[in-house]
Amino acid sequence: MNTNKTNDINSKLPNVGVSIFSEMSGLANQYKAINLSQGFPEFDTPEFIKNKINYYISAGLNQYAPSSGLPKLQSAIADLVNTKYNANIDSANHVTVTSGATEALFVAIQTLVKSGDEVIVFDPAYDSYEPAIELAGGKAIHLQLKAPTYRVNWDDVIGAITPNTKAIIVNTPHNPTGTILTESDINNLSKIITDHKLYLISDEVYEHIVFDEQTHFSALRFEQLRKRAFVISSFGKTFHCTGWKLGYCIAPTNLTEEFRKIHQYVTFSSFTPAQAAIADMLTENSTHVYALSDFYQQKRNVLINALQDSRFKLLPCNGTYFLLLNYSAISDVKDVEFCHWLTKEHGVAAIPLSVFNQSGHCDKIIRLCFAKNDNTLINAAERLCQL
Repeated sequence: MNTNKTNDINSKLPNVGVSIFSEMSGLANQYKAINLSQGFPEFDTPEFIKNKINYYISAGLNQYAPSSGLPKLQSAIADLVNTKYNANIDSANHVTVTSGATEALFVAIQTLVKSGDEVIVFDPAYDSYEPAIELAGGKAIHLQLKAPTYRVNWDDVIGAITPNTKAIIVNTPHNPTGTILTESDINNLSKIITDHKLYLISDEVYEHIVFDEQTHFSALRFEQLRKRAFVISSFGKTFHCTGWKLGYCIAPTNLTEEFRKIHQYVTFSSFTPAQAAIADMLTENSTHVYALSDFYQQKRNVLINALQDSRFKLLPCNGTYFLLLNYSAISDVKDVEFCHWLTKEHGVAAIPLSVFNQSGHCDKIIRLCFAKNDNTLINAAERLCQL
């Protein structure tokens, strides 16, 4: 009798394969290309935090933190958001520290979504949303945003709501497009959430990277939204330490209680010495947070200026550390093929935008990451200007 059961597993995510980020980074390594594809900084974490984490490791702070986070980090997070957004956040009851924003997104989705529920997402969308929704038994309802502005049509949102709709996921500043939600957008969103008794998952991992003196309209600024929202952010983006995988989720007490029930069985707690180090950074050296927009705006401008003589059409970038380029004046091929060609033949790795669309919709647009040293950006731009 054949007792081999290795092939009896029915995949829960049959349509998921190797991510485009791993694929393009692999190609970049293979062809020794300049890697502007995967979204991680080329520069290092601030010395202050590195010194602090070394201190706490040496001091023996190496065991489990409380599942909801070190109290001093929870308090520092609450102080930051209360100052920035005039919110009324209670650190102990509203703030949960997580192993990166991806864990927070996963747990928030598992908290809300049950079999048959629908969740509205906006394409192009970050690739972790739909798998988490499917694993919870729900269905992602994709609304396509259109280039070059990628603005949300709120009438389309209302038209997509059904009796099964449970939540809406927004991402502002938006990866991959670099757009931000305006105050008018948030007012429309708030009315829809309230009128239809929906929940909101607000992915705000780039909250401190907004350009040209514009305002980040966090859901935490608006009382009606705060009552029905999970707001998620990431220290990896803020402090150039993506490998530490440390983020947080802010939600009202009733939602936080349910969130923590699941969180404790996903990671239980997150890297203790990093929590202590970041708490000190927020309380003793917070100028870094407030200087981040200017820092990345300078990076954006270096890349934009270096691409002025190229044949690419540059799309507006209001936030994040990503810039979109339309290559339709250069090639008629699909964006995935174009990115492979660009990496292999011209030594620059980028991300094709169509992979963020459920439909595979292609506008001949690619994404570049400018969280890199100036020389890297200029060298990449020189190659792109040769096309």
